[in-house]
Parts: sequence; structure tokens; C-alpha cells
Amino acid sequence: MFKKILIANRGEIALRVIYACRELGIKTVAVYSEADENSLHVRFADEDVCIGPARSVDSYLSVPAVISAAEITGADAIHPGYGFLSESAYLAEVCEACHIKFIGPDPQVIRLMGDKARARRVMKKAGVPVLPGSDGPIEGEEKALKLAKDIGYPVIVKATAGGGGRGMRVVRAPAELQHALKTAQREAEAAFGVGDVYIEKYIDSPRHIEFQVLGDHHGSVVHLGERECSIQRRHQKLLEESPSPALREKPRRKMGSLVIDAAKAVQYTNSGTFEFLMDTDGRFYFMEANTRLQVEHPVTEMVTGVDIVKEQIRIAAGERISFRQSDVTFTGHSIECRINAEDPDTFVPSPGLIHVFSAPGGPGVRVDTFVHSDCTISPYYDSLIAKVITHGRDRQEAIARMRRTLEMTVVEGIKTSIPLHLKILADPEFVAGTLSTSFIERFLARQRSMGFGIRGLGFAPRMRHLESQIPNPESLPFTPSSTPTSPPAGDGGCSISRRPA
Repeated sequence: MFKKILIANRGEIALRVIYACRELGIKTVAVYSEADENSLHVRFADEDVCIGPARSVDSYLSVPAVISAAEITGADAIHPGYGFLSESAYLAEVCEACHIKFIGPDPQVIRLMGDKARARRVMKKAGVPVLPGSDGPIEGEEKALKLAKDIGYPVIVKATAGGGGRGMRVVRAPAELQHALKTAQREAEAAFGVGDVYIEKYIDSPRHIEFQVLGDHHGSVVHLGERECSIQRRHQKLLEESPSPALREKPRRKMGSLVIDAAKAVQYTNSGTFEFLMDTDGRFYFMEANTRLQVEHPVTEMVTGVDIVKEQIRIAAGERISFRQSDVTFTGHSIECRINAEDPDTFVPSPGLIHVFSAPGGPGVRVDTFVHSDCTISPYYDSLIAKVITHGRDRQEAIARMRRTLEMTVVEGIKTSIPLHLKILADPEFVAGTLSTSFIERFLARQRSMGFGIRGLGFAPRMRHLESQIPNPESLPFTPSSTPTSPPAGDGGCSISRRPA
């Protein structure tokens, strides 16, 4: 087992890894930017190293800075969390060269699954259903027009690299294709450094359902069931739950077996998620695989009792998965709400000082957060400030516990998405479980038609959102969510400093 793990991340996920390491008796190293000097993950780690200024590209996205911090502290493994460098094949390769264990899949698997067109081909060969589309990057408008005609409109143009909605365009008619191709290629080049795109059939209003897998270095792969992730805005998830309200036991077993076969086909190790679209007829189509720990992993932990982060660490240390597929049982229902520091009406970020923060507990409630009273939310990073997770005997109880928890949460000083989540939880379509990726558009349209905004509707009487001065979003520093797949330009130097005791 490892003696010391460096956590190449910040916020709630850095704390989540610290929790697992403490329970396993492993020392931890926190890295932080100048903006995060007083963060909780720095306080609770055994050691800490400043790896650069506030901008992510100069700190949390700097492979040389992260590796240098690991070397000077004697860390024998790096846990990348999610986001930042978590899906960087380059970081995984550098770790190998430096004899530091990367807690994640092998670099060749990260690179393979990061190329969406290649991943499609591999999954298709493994017998996993994929949407009709191109087997590789599209070259030229004529080929694109012919392919789109063959598979039928609407189609979607997608970047082969990256994700998060960038480099993606839906095309509903031939006249739209040329502009969509150029726009998607330009966005992909700017965001990921690669302008390649491919085309596949577009499904209107599908469900987004993903399966959690774990694989070890002894050939064992297990799945931990599915998560329903259909409630999204601009391809960013707002609320997740497990199990999916749409999936019954027989299709769950079938898809679980298929996912295990797919993971074995690419010799997948550690934690990963295979994402699918499900159409209105209940047919599944592979979308992509995320070669990292997911933000929403807690809902799976709540219904299975499996500590996914501990399993990640044990697997990376060469141990076998601590249970068999037949040992996995699913109990009750779990829901997660991502609480963001943003205006619930406009979705504009709301950084600033949190004067008071208090989240309730109670049966079946878990709050993963890094914030506290007198805590400053930086404009430099993702707006996620907390994940509220509830578990109940059934979906109805999980919803009731989530409503109670959010209504009793106190956040003073900034605006948050809590009022939005409370309205979603009360929406008849959500309560009925008739979800799709277009839910939010329909939900917001219903609110507008009734003349409602999200704030000021009488929810959460104890939750006061004090106005804070919100900077113009255009003035905020750009924080790329993509990760470098090749060494940075220049000499690769970095400035490392210890935080004073």
C-alpha cells in the first residue's frame, strides 16, 4: 500500500480523497494555488505545497508543478480527482517515467477513450451499440453531406477530443451543415488544440444514463449500477440519481454485462464511467467513457455501500477489487444536487465571501463541501461549492430528504443554485421521473410561462442570499476544463514553495 499520496486537485474532491487516505492510514500532500492558501484541503492534509498563482493553467493544470511537488515531498502516488489533470494521458505517462503511481487508468487507455471517434470504433467492435455515424474524423463538406443524408437528419457534429458541449453542433437540415462544421472545428481547435470532428445521428430528448465500473490489474471488472444524469444545462449536470427511474432489473443486468465486456475489451483499470443515451424506446447507445472519478460518484456509494475512492487507491496499489459482482447489492434510492455559486435566474457566477454557511444532517444525508463560514469563493475556478446527497428507502423518501436538507441550508453572502434545485424537486415532471436531457429547457419555459423567476418564491425561509458584487463574467480569468495531452511549451519550469506553518 502507498505511504503518501499527493492530491492534484482542490475543493471538495481534494477533501474527499483526504478522508479515504486517513481511513487507510496513508499520509497526504495537498497542492494549492495562491488563491487557495487558506482552503480546508490545505489545512487537513499532512503536508502542503504551493504550486503557483491563481490561474489554473499556472497551477492545477501544470504537470511540471504537480510532479515537482510529488518529488520534493516523496509522494509515491498521485490522485488527480476530477477535472483539471484527471484525464491527462500526459500526466499519467510522466508519472510512469518518474516511478510515481497515477491513481487512474493506464495512459494508453486514457488517450484511447479521450478520442471520441476511436472510442466509438472500439466500442462498436466490442458489441456495444453506437449511434450511426462516421468511424473517424470527417474530411470535407461533401463527405459530411453524404454521410448526414445516409444516416438521416438531425445529426450532431462533435469534437473528437474534449467534451462539455464545446465543439458540438446539432444540424437539422443540409443547409446548416457547412456552418456547423466550421464552427465546431473552430471551437474544438481553440478548446482542445485539435480541430477534428465526427458526425453521428442525433437523438432528440434522450435520457443520459451512465454506468460506474471498477477494474483491477488482475483482470477483474465489476459494475456498480447506473446513474441517471439527464438533468443538465448546456451539457453540465445539475442533479443526478441512482438508480434511474426508467431502468428495470432485466435491462440493468443486460447493460451491466455489456459494460463489463466493453471495459475488458480495452483492459480498463481503476474507476471509470461509460455514458449512454437512451431513446424513448429504451434503446441504449454508447456516448463516451470518462476515465476518472465522477463528480456524482456519491450517489453510487450511497446505494451500494462501496467506497469508490478507497477502491481506486487499493486497485492502484496492485490489490484486487475487494468484492465480486455477485456481492454488489443496490439498496434504496439516492439523489445528488450540485450546489453552485451562481444566480439561480441568470446562471451568472456569484463569487465572493460566504459570511455564514450551515448544512443540516439527519438520516440519509451527506454533504460533500469545502466551504465554511467566512470562506471566500474564488472567481478563478468552477462554481461548485457543495454536493448535497440524500438516500432513502425509495425515490419519494430521497426527494423528501433532499427538499428538507436544502430548505434548512443557510448560505449568506453569495447567491446559489439552491432555489433552482428546490423548484426542480417540486416539478411534476421530475416527481414522475419522466426525465430527458431537454428537461431543463421545458422546466424553465414552464416557469417563464407562469411569470416566475426562480428566486423569491417562498422556499427555504432560513436561507438568506445576501447580494454580493458580481464581476462581469467577461472579466473573469479563463479556466480551461480540458487537460493537456502533450508537454507545455517552454522549459517546463515551475516555482514550488512550502506553505508556512
